[in-house]
Amino acid sequence: MIINNNIPALNTFRQMGVNQANGQKAMEKLASGLRINKAGDDAAGLSISEKMRSQIRGLDQAARNAQDGISMIQTAEGALNEVHSIAQRMRELAVQGANDTNNDSDRAAILDELNELETEINRISKTTEFNGKKLLNGDLSAKVDASSDVKVGVTAGGTAVVSSLDVSRALADETYTISTNETDGTITLTRESDDVSQKLSLSALTAESTTFDFNELGVSFSVTGTATVANLHTALNDQDIVTATGDSSAAFLIGTTGGADQTISIAFDKYDASTIGNITSNDGSDTIDDAIDKLQAADGLNKANFENLVSTMDRSIEDISKQRSLLGASQNRLEHTISNLNMSSENLQAAESRIRDVDMAREVMEMTKNNILSQASQAMLAQANQAPQAVLQLLG
Repeated sequence: MIINNNIPALNTFRQMGVNQANGQKAMEKLASGLRINKAGDDAAGLSISEKMRSQIRGLDQAARNAQDGISMIQTAEGALNEVHSIAQRMRELAVQGANDTNNDSDRAAILDELNELETEINRISKTTEFNGKKLLNGDLSAKVDASSDVKVGVTAGGTAVVSSLDVSRALADETYTISTNETDGTITLTRESDDVSQKLSLSALTAESTTFDFNELGVSFSVTGTATVANLHTALNDQDIVTATGDSSAAFLIGTTGGADQTISIAFDKYDASTIGNITSNDGSDTIDDAIDKLQAADGLNKANFENLVSTMDRSIEDISKQRSLLGASQNRLEHTISNLNMSSENLQAAESRIRDVDMAREVMEMTKNNILSQASQAMLAQANQAPQAVLQLLG
């Protein structure tokens, strides 16, 4: 019999320590609701779940970004709704003024109201803002930069050079292609995204400088040099005249990493009396300001000028309707984006929960088992400590 080393007691003590440690871990998991409380619980699981947490929080913030974007759009659209009402009233006044039952004093009174309504349109354009950003004064319109890819064409007949390129009225993020036709003597500009073209005659082409204004597409340029139809055709045919690249200042990040695929850009064009009426047509037609200026000119209060204002207001109402439609379409897109983001976040959260969260029922079972084992270990340790007492019987 050995008394210096009580092996059964040592073994029982070790087992009791293991059971108590396991019981404490189970209590920690039950208290936090997490299966992984520290890296040692599951190193790989911790790494994976933390990446998922980053994605979840990014998706949730992206959804809030999109919601803020909707609020911004609704602010602009609400202002345009009032501009729409003003435009309808101005058209009504223009129709009234075009009636020859009115005398000059009647038309002057109509003009007074038109002036006030024009001032209100300009005020709305200047003051409508969201979080300090002006929405209808042009600050957030699409900015277009041009880079000409047209080369200097050197042929036996001379040199054709494209210069004075102006794409200030062109659409952003578009490529425009130029081609010429020797047979019918024409030059054509085509917008590649929707294949819209405009054709101009080359009959005015001279050896000095000729300007071609493709007003329907918002692009103009000049051709200089000893250019003829033949060498211009050779020099420019089927070449990209301009790649109009631009970005809208209102870019909403609706993803977790950024980049073009995770950003929605929305342009808020300038809508005041000096632009409305010529935004959609983009061909130099009268704006509201132009039409009212004609009424204010000497002897301007006549039927023809009021009829011109009616036509201007028809275009103006179309301009405003188009912008409101675009804003509404963008809002609908953002609403679908929010639904997708929320669904992605929910699915990721479920995946992260399966890795990180504890199964409460299972852990209660583990804790109960460890508590029973711990109590049994304590009882066995007491028995093991009693065993050396038998040596005393040998001592009589």
